[in-house]
Amino acid sequence: MSRQETHPKEEGQIAVLSIGCVLLALLTASVVMAVSAVYIEHKKLLSLADGAALAASDTFMAGDMEGGAAPSVSLGDERVSAAVQTYLAASDAYAHHDQLHIEPGTRSSPGGTALVTLSAVAHPPVVSFLLPEGIYVEATSAARSRLTQ
Repeated sequence: MSRQETHPKEEGQIAVLSIGCVLLALLTASVVMAVSAVYIEHKKLLSLADGAALAASDTFMAGDMEGGAAPSVSLGDERVSAAVQTYLAASDAYAHHDQLHIEPGTRSSPGGTALVTLSAVAHPPVVSFLLPEGIYVEATSAARSRLTQ
């Protein structure tokens, strides 16, 4: 049998293989894009939480300044919550993140630490028809103010 002779059963088999490989490559690319979009949304939300925590930690009140002890930092939950809301409004964060919320874990902690937890919804490209509600993303950050001499 020469090279030019082919079996009738084998004609067109390479087209099926090529189509399968292209579909597999497209599926892999769409999954990588979706995961990357969620990761980037989480990093943006974490950066926003870092800034909000830093702004909240700067709203401290100096306490225990009597006597020879070093002054301490005092934060209140209301003060932290108000500072986070002001920061988010000033940075126009609600326009950049879908369903952005300040979570109940946003509070002050002993030692002058501000804990900020934010949540939003990420909408990955290409596969958004499979996940119309999006993917819930949450980020937590902490910042502390210290008084030194």
